[in-house]
Amino acid sequence: MEQLSYIKSPPNLDAVFAALADPTRRAILSRLADGQASVNEIAEPFEISQPAVSRHLKVLERAGLIERGIDEQRRPARLKAENMVAAVDWLAEFEAFWGKSFDQLDDVLTRMKRGVAEEKDHE
Repeated sequence: MEQLSYIKSPPNLDAVFAALADPTRRAILSRLADGQASVNEIAEPFEISQPAVSRHLKVLERAGLIERGIDEQRRPARLKAENMVAAVDWLAEFEAFWGKSFDQLDDVLTRMKRGVAEEKDHE
């Protein structure tokens, strides 16, 4: 069954969001923003096994968020931030909605503050 969508999204968007949903994978991406690293270097700050880190790297690689090369015995991972653009673009579609919602919340909070201040003035 084909899913109908109001917003046209790239085919790998689900994989990108699934990869970003895990805090360990987000931490790995943050680490790779500082430069390429080996599995051992990536695994160092985590309390998980090296094979577990490798599995996280495979998810990130399938989502197109990292690429892995071969450098002698190492397979350093590098961030491919340009593939996050699909997620950013999709989220940007909701920017106007969130802006309007936050403006409405600001109005409510301002009215509530005025109401509290007026009550104190009448006491």
